[in-house]
Amino acid sequence: MNVAQDLSFLALISNAHLIVQLIMVLLVVVSLTSWTYIFRKTFAIRAARAQTEKFERSFWAGGNLHTLHQSASTDRDQNGALARIFEAGMGEFIKGKAASASRDPLDTGAVLDGARRAMRAAFQRELDALDAHLNFLASVGSVSPYVGLLGTVWGIMNAFRGLASVQQATLAVVAPGIAEALIATAIGLFAAIPAVVAYNRFTHDIDRLAIRFESFVEEFSNILQRQSR
Repeated sequence: MNVAQDLSFLALISNAHLIVQLIMVLLVVVSLTSWTYIFRKTFAIRAARAQTEKFERSFWAGGNLHTLHQSASTDRDQNGALARIFEAGMGEFIKGKAASASRDPLDTGAVLDGARRAMRAAFQRELDALDAHLNFLASVGSVSPYVGLLGTVWGIMNAFRGLASVQQATLAVVAPGIAEALIATAIGLFAAIPAVVAYNRFTHDIDRLAIRFESFVEEFSNILQRQSR
């Protein structure tokens, strides 16, 4: 019973070297932070996908573009990324046509270029918002195992240093120190694996949304070009 109690996780962590304990605390904090970002990013991407599908249905239903523009401008935060891209392009197109009518009625190319640039700028802003905190997950996935390994190496080094004062080195003497050190590697892997899986999944989902946004920009630009003739 005493051996089982001494080799429990809480006992091993509490008896570990101070440096190893600090590394464990750092890894736990990093893991909790990454899980927070994972849940937030999951809900954000799910909402972005649902909002994109909803706006696409409204856009391709064949309604009036000015009415759809007014609807997209009323509540920009709730309409989604694609609606904000459309709102930026349509708004620039309306302002460009009004300015072109007062100067040169034939200057339609500049109006279309302005609308396309506005949609591209909005596209980049939306993509940057979706990519937020992905670098942190990538860093956690790549660095955490090495931080945990540092704690393991430090713990094993101290365990073997402690053998200098022991007359006879047995497995019972060495095992607690090695087990304390290996916990740091386990915590590092626990922090790294979900971060890597989430990063790969989020990158895939964001890339698919980016393709849909880019396709919409091109298709809407063609629609504006036909309307400007």
